[in-house]
Amino acid sequence: MEDKRIRKTKKMLKDTLISILDEMPFEKVTVTMLCDRTDISRITFYAHYADKYDLVEDIFQDMIKIGTDDYALREKTNNAKGDIVTGFYNVLDSILELYYNQYHFFKHTESNRNPYLSFSYYNHVFAIVEHHTNKESARHKLKYSTRQITSFLCYGLLGFIDGSRSESVSAEQIKESAHRLLGDMLSKRILF
Repeated sequence: MEDKRIRKTKKMLKDTLISILDEMPFEKVTVTMLCDRTDISRITFYAHYADKYDLVEDIFQDMIKIGTDDYALREKTNNAKGDIVTGFYNVLDSILELYYNQYHFFKHTESNRNPYLSFSYYNHVFAIVEHHTNKESARHKLKYSTRQITSFLCYGLLGFIDGSRSESVSAEQIKESAHRLLGDMLSKRILF
């Protein structure tokens, strides 16, 4: 477990990066800028992170931990029998819940402003859904490969969510619509 001072320094750097993202794209952020705003030395920064990409990856890992904990609770609470559709709903709900509860960070993952953050976000979501699909493949026969199913689900649903968000659809409406779309696909046994 990390020392309290290390956790405090890392939190300051993460909060500062997110704050700077309100002002400029990630590509323009520098380590010097982060150090100046947090009033720490570059030596201290590099004691914790290799570069700004390592820092943002640490933020994503924090988010993944929150989402994973939420998913585990959802599975325990409402999917004791391991229903495949409910399991994917739980993945989707955990991602959406995290996205909107941590919107101060995720609002910066739009591809037109921050392509690197967008790319990282999509890759992390893909990895999470692929992990879940692999888990399901141990219990259900797949009609397609895990990678094909994950790609279809992720890029279709993330595109659907992004498109809805760009049309200013509420988070609750996106969740309801995404549930219907995902439920229709999975309950018709198209993929499994």
